[in-house]
Amino acid sequence: MELQIIQNKIYEIRGYKVMLDFDLAEIYQVETRVLNQSVKRNMKRFPDDFMFQLTKTEWENISSQFVMTSRTKRPKSARPLAFTEHGVTMLSSVLRSDVAIDASILVVRAFVAVRQLVLNPPANEVKEIQNEVRELKQYIEEVFTDYNDINEDTRLQLELINETLAELQTKNKELNKPRNPIGYQAIQDMRNNESKI
Repeated sequence: MELQIIQNKIYEIRGYKVMLDFDLAEIYQVETRVLNQSVKRNMKRFPDDFMFQLTKTEWENISSQFVMTSRTKRPKSARPLAFTEHGVTMLSSVLRSDVAIDASILVVRAFVAVRQLVLNPPANEVKEIQNEVRELKQYIEEVFTDYNDINEDTRLQLELINETLAELQTKNKELNKPRNPIGYQAIQDMRNNESKI
């Protein structure tokens, strides 16, 4: 299965990036009920930040946004389980087939790719925002060259616009800050850091 297909099955629910049980079952090539039974037999491995069950409202909202054949196959009382990245990793220890292990690796890579995209938006998008802010500021300066001849309401609106532009520029600078790499440090790097302390 392609990484992009898996990425399209990652949803944001309750502030977590998650995958739903029926999508994971399809990827792992098992029935959804088999996946859920394996999880229920190993509940200690799945705390709330690894896996949770959708509420009725969450399930209705998600299923109304997408065409899902799996909704019609589920009993109405059975709401899907949502697995975070850690929960998906834990699934590979519960579903021990070779397919499940290979699929778990792909799914974790998809989560990492989505996280990287969120943390590091493409550079051309950042430059586009910078250009738009610059153009907007130039336009405002050209239109309102004589700031002293305007009424109080317009002056307050301009001040609000300038504050908003300043905030946008600050956020823009934050987006361009170099980020610490994600992953393990080399042992030598860790020793160097310890010696500095």
